[in-house]
This record gives sequence, structure tokens and C-alpha cells, in this order.
Amino acid sequence: MTAVARPVAGPEGRAAISPDEFRSVFRGHPAGVAVVAMRDGERPVGFTATSVISVSADPPLLAFSLATTSSSWPAVARASTVAVSFLAHDQADLSARFATSGVDRFADGGWHALDSGEPVIDGAAAWVRARVVERTAVGSSHLVTLHAVRRHVRDGASPLVFHDRGYHRLGDRSRV
Repeated sequence: MTAVARPVAGPEGRAAISPDEFRSVFRGHPAGVAVVAMRDGERPVGFTATSVISVSADPPLLAFSLATTSSSWPAVARASTVAVSFLAHDQADLSARFATSGVDRFADGGWHALDSGEPVIDGAAAWVRARVVERTAVGSSHLVTLHAVRRHVRDGASPLVFHDRGYHRLGDRSRV
């Protein structure tokens, strides 16, 4: 199912702020780092996402956004299930690899396939296998809503966080 949402225009008929101004807001907003992965036929497809959000606990729903111009979008548009691996603090190299265009992101290992086929990142702080519920066109991206059907959490793992164009880790001393 695909729904379409249109951005709200300002009084002059254009967006109230520029794309660069909008990005500057989110540079100051830390986000967890995940790799979203799926099978597209026989090949694994995956990408780094900092847009993963919890939507609902009952039913267990999560979502992520992806630019329609992304090389991964065609696979996401066809996928019925995906795996979302929430990266651990020591996996910045994997995040960078899965954010790089034009490379085989799976060639260097560090992942395994679930029995159902979706790739998950080895050593991730957690992962969720999910069924795609809806793809909503929003601006130049799609918001993909997922229903969680399986999960794994690694006890004691600290998450990888992206903030102001760099990777960070949370620790005991980061608690306010």
C-alpha cells in the first residue's frame, strides 16, 4: 500500500526554510544508527539509516525514511520484509560502509542471514525483523512503516550515535 503526503508550503507557496537550513537543525539532533537490510532476489541489499523511529508498542510498529533517489529504494519498494540492525558503539566502520554508494556493502562480511533470509549485522546492539506495512511518499522520500515480528537484544551493548556529522557512543558518564 502506498499513500502520498505533500509538504506544507509557506505563505509564499514555498517551503518555510531551505533544505540546508533544515539539515542544520538535524545536525544538532543526535540519532541512533541502524542498518536496514533485505533480500532482493538472491542478493542482499542494505543501507545506513539514522531515521529509524518507534511508532507504536501495541502493535509493535517502527518506521524509517529513505530518499526515492537512493540506490536501495527499488529493493525497498519490492521488499515484503526487512531486518533493522541497531548498531553498537564500535560499529562506525560498518555504518560508513553501508552509507557508501557504489560498493558491495556485504562483501567484507560482518553479517549473517536469518533463517528467513534477511541480513543482520553481527555484533549489533539489537535487531528487529519486520514486515513492511506501508510505504508513504513524502516529499523526495518515502516513509516505510514496519510491523516487528522478531527481535534480538544484546545485553550491555552501547549504541552508536550520529551527531553533528560524527559518530559518538553513550556511556555511564553521558547520563545526565
